[in-house]
Amino acid sequence: MRRTVSALALALPLAGMAVIATCAPTQAADVICYNCPPEWADWASMLKAIKTDLGFDIPFDNKNSGQTLSQLIAEKANPVADIAYYGVNFGMKAKTAAVVDSYKPKGWEEVPSGLKDPDGDWTTIHSGTLGLFVNRDALGGKPVPACWKDLLKNDYRGMVGYLDPSSAAVGYVGAVAVNLALGGSEKDFTPAVTFFKDLQKNQPIVPKQTSYARVVSGEIPILFDYDFNAYRAKYTEKGQFEFVIPCEGSVVFPYVVSLVKGAPDKAKAQKVLDYLLSDKGQTIWTNAYLRPARPIPLPDAVKSKFLPDSDYVRAKTVDWAAMESAQKAFTDRYLADVR
Repeated sequence: MRRTVSALALALPLAGMAVIATCAPTQAADVICYNCPPEWADWASMLKAIKTDLGFDIPFDNKNSGQTLSQLIAEKANPVADIAYYGVNFGMKAKTAAVVDSYKPKGWEEVPSGLKDPDGDWTTIHSGTLGLFVNRDALGGKPVPACWKDLLKNDYRGMVGYLDPSSAAVGYVGAVAVNLALGGSEKDFTPAVTFFKDLQKNQPIVPKQTSYARVVSGEIPILFDYDFNAYRAKYTEKGQFEFVIPCEGSVVFPYVVSLVKGAPDKAKAQKVLDYLLSDKGQTIWTNAYLRPARPIPLPDAVKSKFLPDSDYVRAKTVDWAAMESAQKAFTDRYLADVR
């Protein structure tokens, strides 16, 4: 059954997170994907390729990971979405909430064991490295920051942005990166809480949604974000953009997809999930400067645009199951002490 998706979604608050409406125009849809925004990870190119190769219309959707999970839970008795895309920690939460179904896309067996749920409730499709996405032209002559602690300097007052870590996956990943880089652990988020309290004195900008366009425009000169967004700006936008892996270190984070439990268009959704993990789908991700989940090497033309491997040594792979378990405790402290 084809469905019509309105540009305005109902606000469905859960645990203080309001679901933000999609920005897609009203249109007939074959498959509904929650959190497939055109400005993030080049979903625009992916959904265009799906339309060309599979013939399926999938509207853009600008939720973040937390908002996606909130809406899946709110719609549990009458699902609207077919597919959900989010940070791995939210994929784990979605399984716990029993709002996703088991499905192992074609190529699933080639995804490393740490990057997929053994039951197929979520599967990584690509990953990125967290760092600083910097618009040099918007710095007003100030140097590009090299370290997390540089951001606390008065020079960068009002210039630093990070997505809300109580809602967005990238926001929480930023908190994990800062915490581990400054000596914390999954059992002790004090370094991150202290950092964000100090950063608050510098008047940071804290949006809930992906903010690529706000960095490109110069509204947010420095954003906690992934390498793939920074490289996209550096090589496709007018202006001077940089990606920085802070001197103290950072983390690598996987993004995953799930088949929604009770998906209205389950068969089509499964074909889409197969496509995302196919050779062509994985190659499309590399063209967007993402590292594929399957062992497909980055094309030389893409790899040459990345920072050198010596910089990426500072970006660590962490136990995201442990970090998912620690997320609520951090969020509670962040909301109480920082926001």
